[in-house]
Amino acid sequence: MKFTLSWLKDHLDTDAPLEQIVETLTMIGLEVEAVDDKAALEPFRIARVLTAERHPDADKLQVLAVDTGDGKPIQVVCGAPNARAGLIGVFAPPGAYVPGLDVTLSVGKIRGVESHGMMCSERELEMSDEHNGIIDLPADAPVGTSFAAYAGLDDPVIEINLTPNRPDATGVYGIARDLAAAGLGTLKDGTVAPVKSEGPTPVKLTIETPDLCPGFALRLVRGVKNGPSPKWLQQRLTAIGLRPINALVDITNYITFDRGRPLHVFDAAKVKGDLVVRRARDGETVLALDGREYKLNDQICVISDDNGIESIAGIMGAEHSGCDENTTDVLIESALWNPGNIARTGRELGIITDARYRFERGVDPEFMVSGLELATHMVLDLCGGTPTEAKVAGYAGHEPKLVTFPVSEVKRLTGIEVAKAESLDILKRLGFAPQGDGDIVDVLVPSWRPDVDGKADLVEEVMRIHGVDNIAPQPLPRHASVNGKILTVLQIRTRAAKRALAARGMMEAVTWSFIPAAHAKAFGGGAAELKLANPIAADMSDMRPSLLPGLLSGAQRNADRGFNDLALFEVSGTYESSMPDGQRRVAGGVRRGTAKLAATGRHWAGNAAPVDVFDAKADALAVLEACGAPVDRVQIEAGGPSWYHPGRSGTIKLGPKVVLGYFGEFHPKTLETLDVSGVLCGFEVFIDAIPEPKQKPTRTKPPLTLSAFQTVRRDFAFVVDKSVEAASVLRAAGAADRKLISGVQIFDIFEGPALGEDKKSIAIEVAIQPQERTLTDEDLDGLAKRIVENVGKQTGGVLRG
Repeated sequence: MKFTLSWLKDHLDTDAPLEQIVETLTMIGLEVEAVDDKAALEPFRIARVLTAERHPDADKLQVLAVDTGDGKPIQVVCGAPNARAGLIGVFAPPGAYVPGLDVTLSVGKIRGVESHGMMCSERELEMSDEHNGIIDLPADAPVGTSFAAYAGLDDPVIEINLTPNRPDATGVYGIARDLAAAGLGTLKDGTVAPVKSEGPTPVKLTIETPDLCPGFALRLVRGVKNGPSPKWLQQRLTAIGLRPINALVDITNYITFDRGRPLHVFDAAKVKGDLVVRRARDGETVLALDGREYKLNDQICVISDDNGIESIAGIMGAEHSGCDENTTDVLIESALWNPGNIARTGRELGIITDARYRFERGVDPEFMVSGLELATHMVLDLCGGTPTEAKVAGYAGHEPKLVTFPVSEVKRLTGIEVAKAESLDILKRLGFAPQGDGDIVDVLVPSWRPDVDGKADLVEEVMRIHGVDNIAPQPLPRHASVNGKILTVLQIRTRAAKRALAARGMMEAVTWSFIPAAHAKAFGGGAAELKLANPIAADMSDMRPSLLPGLLSGAQRNADRGFNDLALFEVSGTYESSMPDGQRRVAGGVRRGTAKLAATGRHWAGNAAPVDVFDAKADALAVLEACGAPVDRVQIEAGGPSWYHPGRSGTIKLGPKVVLGYFGEFHPKTLETLDVSGVLCGFEVFIDAIPEPKQKPTRTKPPLTLSAFQTVRRDFAFVVDKSVEAASVLRAAGAADRKLISGVQIFDIFEGPALGEDKKSIAIEVAIQPQERTLTDEDLDGLAKRIVENVGKQTGGVLRG
């Protein structure tokens, strides 16, 4: 939102300097992004051409002697056809930046003749598009003085960054209201008196979609004379980046920025029949004022007549009914539109206009008719004519919101003590109407503040005017304990998982939470409640049920660019349902090609093998161990979800019900669905499924106890069925005596006809660590017997003979 300082002072009676205004705007929430104080125009001076002689080597150039007011003529080479002796124009000296040319002048030679500056045209100073000659000022223009001050171009331009919840500040009057409430001046009366009208408006108006158009005001003005708008109006529009067109169009643009009230004018001679506000028909097209043709649908609101569509409601008018120099009768429209429908229409058609910017945020409904009256006043002043009576349809009046406001909420929510009288006075200055004298008052919200809904919004209004700079800095409170835990268990585990995977040579990726529907279905998702109502792209339609689709797609994108051996991980959320407990915290990762932990790619000492299910298993177990899961007690079952290879995947469980994760190589059909190729394995660990550790009375670490006795190792080979998992043999052997047995590991697996059909041999090494005394042969034989019995009971295995 841009405006000039003089424009602001049309509505705000203040003597505050520019710096104070800028500082106050930012302090009350209207953050100033840029200020153009027009210092760049200071070098341009009013100058008189003393002589004008033809250039010796160019017929279209002249050599001028220019008086800039100091009595020393300056030589300037000029090609303007209207350059002549006695002309008073605008001189730019060397070193001046010319905005219309985007150059900084220097002394130069033009066809062999030195030129010490230039005489400027209006386009070169960005005053207009006029470039047929240099500026020709009146004879009484004061030579030697600043041209910017003389022409009113030294008016500073302020640009503020508006948040979407402040539609009232899309007009200069609303900004002035806030500054006045902040004590920076007095707000001038902004009421608009009705114009004297003659006769009814002959055009009939029908609203077929009251849900899209809550109100519509219309008036005909006959006998207007449309032409260029006055200089002051053109200068203000140009200063904020708008191009002056003609008086009628410039008036609507001016009121859009002045009061935040978009309007539209139709050439009445080009409107056939009555006006109808309706939904567009599917496939209907309109040629808009920007020269582009738009294809509409039945969700878009339009204004039409017997000729067809006259305007895309609230966004842009049609070209064929626009006003030009031949317009004599004009229809002025001031309407209300559904903000959501305007925003949706603008996005679908890709149209960004000042009208859309305001209507989608919500304009003041009570200023609909006043805006029409204000526009009529300006049309009569600048273009003449005779107005008819205003025709208002559909508007049922505004019912103000009533918000209950406990004044003590200011202290509770902000920690700042603001007196009740000051709080209520601030609200009154902003246009609110407090009712009552107690500690809890009812506050009527003005029509121009649709963003205020509750008591917290009123606290915000009080604080931004009272001044957030009044909040004194205070130190954070000390915790009761020195080493009190700050992070939650889930946060700690998230960090630990990331650190563990990074240490294993994997690179962290951040992927979209939205994935294509086909990818979601391939990983068990695609439920209707997890589809986005308004996706930002067609291939981001579903919430992800797994991290793997994004990681696999990321790995493929890297492979397409030549990075074939890659390991990626992510620790983030997945979505199993639309309920809060349907969101999971998951650590997932994929490895591609030969991206193993020990080695990657080709090497003279031996190439790395392709990644496989065991690499994924090691990654998953590393995450569990880093997160504090009892890795020694987890069970690993063969097989996993359908997106993994059925014979090369596994499920990690803690007991029969708690699933901690999955790992494995991916099913070829899954890779085909995702359009991914190559050797790939991956895993997912559900961090939030890991049981939290039991609370201990103290965080002191237990003492380190080292046995003075030597570790004894014994080997056993058991013959079991092929269906028996090796892990079950390890668990059975270790459970024979948990105090003495410090470790069990497999060192050989053998299958052969000598063992019998569907049999295999599993050889294990058992580490026995005495704690109290050296074990005797009887002790070791007894322990070996218990190990054999335990394995036989739990797995059916027998000692290999």
